[in-house]
Amino acid sequence: MKKVLEFLRAGRPRQDVEPDPFPESQFFTTGFQEASTHATERLGWEERARALGARRLAHEPAARRLKELWTQDRFMAGLAPRDLENCARHFAFWAVDADRDIIEQNEPGSFMLVLLHGVIAVDRQQPWGERVRLTESRAGSVLGEMSLLDAGPRASFCTTLRPCEIAVLEARMLDALIERDPASAVRIVGSLARRLSLRLRKLGAPSIGASA
Repeated sequence: MKKVLEFLRAGRPRQDVEPDPFPESQFFTTGFQEASTHATERLGWEERARALGARRLAHEPAARRLKELWTQDRFMAGLAPRDLENCARHFAFWAVDADRDIIEQNEPGSFMLVLLHGVIAVDRQQPWGERVRLTESRAGSVLGEMSLLDAGPRASFCTTLRPCEIAVLEARMLDALIERDPASAVRIVGSLARRLSLRLRKLGAPSIGASA
């Protein structure tokens, strides 16, 4: 995580040509290059959305919902309105039917999500195949940030228990935010890191529990 924050603070060198607004291969998109030998195998959201039959939501009302939830969230409440606006601009918003695995355990994912409406179960699959329920996430919950930040495999299954609306932040869009506004990016990534750190401390070292 220290490497992530140092990278964000440093920003990117200016180029003589206009940069691609949605770069194909950047810091989070490639899993920090050396962090994972399977970076090119990380599952993108567009592929998962097709498999789920997910449907796009209108951006503006869903973005308002995301900002509303984050202003009530103790980890995100300290972000300036400008930071929230910049962040929301880089999310995509989707509707997903019930009984869909949005995140699968052990997959090398490249996105995180925020639950806007609905309920998502977080389950850990045991070596003998049984799934053990860790928690049920409600509106405002953040899921999948661990793999987005460290390029590691998913720790749990995340399954919709009823029709859900979600906000999805892909690695390439986090890279785009870094390119456009490094200051907002470092504050947002720092807030995600604090949330994740507290969750891991609560769960204890033997298990990373509900974090996906």
